[in-house]
Amino acid sequence: MAHHLLSLLNTWAEKPQQDWTLAVITSVEGSSYRKPGAIMLFDPLGKTLGMLSGGCLEADLRRHAQKSIQTQQVQQLTYDATDENDTSYQLGCGGLVNIMMVPLLGDNHYLGLAELHHQLTLGKKGSYQLSIVEHHSHAGQVVGKFVADDIAYKQTAADIITGIVTDVSSDNNLNLLRIPVRSPFHLGVFGGGLDAQPLVAMAQQLDWQVSVFDSRSAYARGYDFPDAKICKKPLTQIDLLEIQHLDAAVVMNHNLDMDAAALSLLQGTNLAYIALLGPTHRRDKVLQKCQLSTDDFSGFFSAPAGLALGGELPSSVALSILSQCHGVLHHGLKRQGELSNLDKVML
Repeated sequence: MAHHLLSLLNTWAEKPQQDWTLAVITSVEGSSYRKPGAIMLFDPLGKTLGMLSGGCLEADLRRHAQKSIQTQQVQQLTYDATDENDTSYQLGCGGLVNIMMVPLLGDNHYLGLAELHHQLTLGKKGSYQLSIVEHHSHAGQVVGKFVADDIAYKQTAADIITGIVTDVSSDNNLNLLRIPVRSPFHLGVFGGGLDAQPLVAMAQQLDWQVSVFDSRSAYARGYDFPDAKICKKPLTQIDLLEIQHLDAAVVMNHNLDMDAAALSLLQGTNLAYIALLGPTHRRDKVLQKCQLSTDDFSGFFSAPAGLALGGELPSSVALSILSQCHGVLHHGLKRQGELSNLDKVML
């Protein structure tokens, strides 16, 4: 099931003028399954897009969504699981979750979701800002808008922390929930063999976009990689601008010359993660062919690719690579050779 914001908006955009309701986590005290900024959409027939918990709140939220649609009012909801004796909602995380529920109306310009959808489709980054109003306020008072990265002040989506801020530019100092937003991560897979299939499938399960690059006629066939973008150009004909939109890349052509050509192409980018399939001695041969070293890549360079999770089948290899890639993209893993603050303390 797709849960990235853009996937939700893709479905919403098919019938945007239906009586949808948006629910968003505005704040959390203690632990919770989802964090502030998580968004869920409800259609008038009870269909849901996204999730705000592990499944324990959604039935009750659906009931509140119907009420919001009928009254056209905002609802401020609090689910408190800090009292272990209260099993009303069986929240497993033991935290307090505050949720704002807003009907999407012409009066509030559908909370700016059309523009947000457009910008994310274009691959833009920035923040989605939603005004916070009191319980039972008319939904028309809520304003939602997309704000692009502020290049002048060097503030990007990666720098923005989800939270409530005060809009001092407004007459009454409105409180805004500011949520960093970006398009889904985009993975480039260089090599369209059989072992690339589980890698691509798992990445798509994570709601990532995937492009497969392989000029060989017997590889990277459309029916083997449904929903992936396939590029059949020889690497020598690919312009650097065509891969600048990637966030990560895995090189797995099983061909020394093609792998060397792929690394030469990727070395000119600032991708956060680049992995090369194969053992250490093969890595050295590939790097020698393209006259590069591991230090020539600005991001996290992994060769042999992936984490040492064990297993040798393609699905196990795919899991190890995507686990490592996921950790890098979500800032859970640092560039090889760098130490975290905890590492430094232990030394």
